[in-house]
Amino acid sequence: MNADRQIIHMDQDAFFVSVEVRKDPRLVGKPVIIGSLSDRGVVTSASYEARKFGVHSAMPAKLARMLCPHGIWIRGNMDEYSKASHEITAILKERVPLIEKASIDEHYIDMTGMDKHFGTLQYSKELRAAVIRETGLPISFGLSVNKTVSKMATNECKPNGELSVEQPGVKPFLDPLSIKKIPGLGEKTFLKLSDMGIKRIHHLTQVSPEYMTSILGKNGIWLLQKAKGIDESPVIPYQEQKSIGTQSTFKNDSIDLESINYLLTSMVMELAFELRQKHRQCACITVTVRYSTREDVTRQASIPYTALDSVLIKKAKELFKQVYQKRILIRLIGVRLSNLVTGYEQIDLYSESEEQYSLCQAMDKIRRRFGPDSIKLASGINLNL
Repeated sequence: MNADRQIIHMDQDAFFVSVEVRKDPRLVGKPVIIGSLSDRGVVTSASYEARKFGVHSAMPAKLARMLCPHGIWIRGNMDEYSKASHEITAILKERVPLIEKASIDEHYIDMTGMDKHFGTLQYSKELRAAVIRETGLPISFGLSVNKTVSKMATNECKPNGELSVEQPGVKPFLDPLSIKKIPGLGEKTFLKLSDMGIKRIHHLTQVSPEYMTSILGKNGIWLLQKAKGIDESPVIPYQEQKSIGTQSTFKNDSIDLESINYLLTSMVMELAFELRQKHRQCACITVTVRYSTREDVTRQASIPYTALDSVLIKKAKELFKQVYQKRILIRLIGVRLSNLVTGYEQIDLYSESEEQYSLCQAMDKIRRRFGPDSIKLASGINLNL
């Protein structure tokens, strides 16, 4: 492990709630819950005051109301949260050499080598102060030798905190923590290890690689390295974040708009399913049309972070209408989703009903079992192209 790495992890504090508090300061210090009040709704975010009562994201709204009956419920606005996210990213990109946008509310920054010019810890403090000053939103940071330890440092100092863990202090910092604090460790693995008496990171580091492999496969080695503070994963430049896309060339040039719309719907659903499988969301959609003249016309739109079929299909069809020129045959159509970030758990529940969210979950379950083409919306079938 390169002990000379200097990785900052910056994470907004209860991000969605913070944006609402910025808009309405009367919410400061109140148990605010973002989500839908309906029995089928879920909690998307909760203030630290609400968390004291056991409320957390992804919790059913019905349970959250029982735990915190005096909570202040806000349905939320994903468009506002996306804009605030872009604000923060812009501020950081202006000031650092290498930044990765890991999710809608967190960033990794690689400052390796920059400590020759100024102290990285001091600069981290200045970055945090700049975000707070220019956005009015609280943010915390962890600074350490890699992405795993810096993220865990941030989680330990939130809310509104900062923590530096240098190489000699990595093991003393990690050892006493619960294994549940390891990023990426799922609930099933946590319960399995806990039942085996492995509850602290120190206990986990004592387990042999062979035994970890026998009980968890390749993930066992990955988890063991995390527990030991080993993580060589690089900070991936934000501007190089991968997009996903698909395109279809017609057997015969066509102007059959009904069939083209069927195809467009099917393509978007395929990409949205891929997003959700990777626990990603996108903030940009692009539609390309190639005419029989071989001319390509492209339209692009920024959208609130989402991975919902219905949102993406609607926007794709709007963009197609913008590029389509009547009476000209179409040879190819393509769709691309970009500006990807991690965080399907923060799916846009604000402009869509819980029924749409439940529909996505049910369809995805069928696809995972029987294949991606096993189920489609009626508007995405009967293709004649």
